[in-house]
Parts: sequence; C-alpha cells; structure tokens
Amino acid sequence: MPPKHSPPLGSLALQGPSPHLQTVHVSPSTCQDLSLFKDILREYRRLDDTITMRLNRANAAMRDQQRELDRGSGESVQNQACAYLWRELVENWKRRTQLVDYCTKVVDQSLKEKRETLEEQRGDLKQQRMTQAAIFADQVKRNQVHNELTVENIVRKRAVEAFRSRCQYFVPPSTDEEARRLWEAAQR
Repeated sequence: MPPKHSPPLGSLALQGPSPHLQTVHVSPSTCQDLSLFKDILREYRRLDDTITMRLNRANAAMRDQQRELDRGSGESVQNQACAYLWRELVENWKRRTQLVDYCTKVVDQSLKEKRETLEEQRGDLKQQRMTQAAIFADQVKRNQVHNELTVENIVRKRAVEAFRSRCQYFVPPSTDEEARRLWEAAQR
C-alpha cells in the first residue's frame, strides 16, 4: 500500500510551492538587509517566473478533477485553470506590494531620522562624518528598495503577457475591484 503523503516528484518538486511553507516575518531589520529583502522578493516572484508551467499544471489538475467528479460544469477546464492561477497571481502581487511598501517606509523613516540626527550634531565633526556615511548607506538602500517598484511593474507585465497568451479570453471577475485594477495596470 503506497504512503498517503508521498513526496512530490518531477517538475512539481522543482518548481512547485514548498510542501513545508514557511511564514516570513518582516521587520525593519529585514528591510535594512538588502540581501534578505531581495531574497524574499525573489521567492515571491517565482510564481510569475513559472507561469506557463503552472498554467499547464493547473489545466491538468482541473481536467483530472473534472474526470474524478464525472461532472460537466458549465465552465471549461481552461477557464477554471486560468481563474485559479489568476487568484494565485493577485494574492502574490498583493504580498509583494505590501513588502515593498513597508520596506520603503522603513528605509525612508531611517533616512529621515539620520538627517535629523545630523542636524543635532553641529560641532562634532567625527560624529557628523559617521552619520553622513550612514545617510549615504541609507540612500543606497532607499534607491534599491524604490527600484524594486520598477522591477515589480516589469515582472507583472511579463507575467500578464504570458498569462494572456494562454488565457486569451480571461477577464478578471467584476466583483474583485482590486484584481481588475491590477489587471489594467499590468496592461499599460
């Protein structure tokens, strides 16, 4: 008798979501560590990078579900797969937007505080130089974090293009305003 929880094999094991999901707690220190910040974004962007394969897998899963249930729903397997993947994309985009927005605020606040500290250090040249170096480092972080907004737009456009190539007739549900807004923004 095969085990009930066998490990994923094939492309699912390589590109699918990890069966052991890890919750990432983002803190100001996460935003200050550019490597960690970019690693988290890279993981979140994995869904966008593997969209074609995920559409293929979602189509196959929906067909299998339909066969197992032996029912003919009014909606095609392709439409079901597209709707499923669209929901995944939108949720992932929301999480990434929250992360970038949060880190933008954290880095901007840190920069503001250091500039205020610099104003208070009149007369202490050594402290001023150290604070100016910290301000420069924060400006680099700020630019990197803000650049992620541009990268995010590029990633979304590319994902929507791939999505639309496979889901030509898909339109986000009119009941989900945010999803429609994201859809329209990615089209520009």
